[in-house]
Amino acid sequence: MGWFRRCFGLIRKKKKQKSPKSEPPSREHLLKSTQEESENTKGAQYKYHRRFPAVRDKTEQVSKQSFGDLDGASLIETPGRETLQIVITECPNTRTVCSGCKSRLSNWCPSCRCNLGNFRCLAPETETSSQELTCMYQGNGCEDMYPYYSELRHEAQCNFRPYNCPYAGSECKLVGDIPFLVAHLRDDHKVYMHDSCTFDHRYVKSNPLEVENAIWMPTVINCFGQFFCLHFEAFLLDMAPVYIAFLIFMGDDNEAKNFSYCLEIAGNGRKLIWHGVPRSIRDCHRKVHDSSDGLIIQRDVALFFSGGDRNELNLRLTGHILKEQ
Repeated sequence: MGWFRRCFGLIRKKKKQKSPKSEPPSREHLLKSTQEESENTKGAQYKYHRRFPAVRDKTEQVSKQSFGDLDGASLIETPGRETLQIVITECPNTRTVCSGCKSRLSNWCPSCRCNLGNFRCLAPETETSSQELTCMYQGNGCEDMYPYYSELRHEAQCNFRPYNCPYAGSECKLVGDIPFLVAHLRDDHKVYMHDSCTFDHRYVKSNPLEVENAIWMPTVINCFGQFFCLHFEAFLLDMAPVYIAFLIFMGDDNEAKNFSYCLEIAGNGRKLIWHGVPRSIRDCHRKVHDSSDGLIIQRDVALFFSGGDRNELNLRLTGHILKEQ
């Protein structure tokens, strides 16, 4: 009996050490990490946020019983103060967090540091869907207001949204207004600048038979107080090597229809002429040449107009821009 008591006493003395509980990050750390992530994802020129009143302090006091006493703005503010996502969850203390902020907060509530679950908060979701919101491009001049779901569709097609960089030589992700993009093309991409409604360019390639996809440096043309971008590219059209020249209007499509342009190549006593309407900068260069909306030149024809022994591309392209009355 004595040996049993001794063994039992030793067992009681050997307590298992519990692994320390992981402490939730501090509120300052969560908010700081969210702000840093937002800063890292900012574009070079533009960052838009949906506008909601800064009423997070009211939202922290919201409970399920008091939803009817608060206005819609109080229900849809989120701790991250970023673009609202329509799926809204709440922590055990009924503080609301939208799904966009929740993923960046590592599933911790920034106010009470409770672990966020997957409890949907339907009252603010319903209230949000009925709210009329201002367009995120309001600062650019858009004054329209739409319900939440209609607002997302509107912003995808808003005429005041920024333009993408039209440079075709690389996948440039920069966006901005037209004056900003013109300065960007001139200073960063070193494109050719031309100030006249008529132009005369020569495109040269020493080994055209070995190149099936190529993009020449575009030319930015200042004409009639507007800016245009002249493109010249080589690509395969139904497995046939061709060249295409086309003009891009740096503005919206409704303004582009006020202009027309003419492109011409000549050589060996022959001419090839194209008349067309410039495409808007909203259409990427790949969409334009996929639709064949430009001067299409077969490779053999281009080498014929180049003259010589037809082993080198030396194509002269002339043109002019007209303003429709």
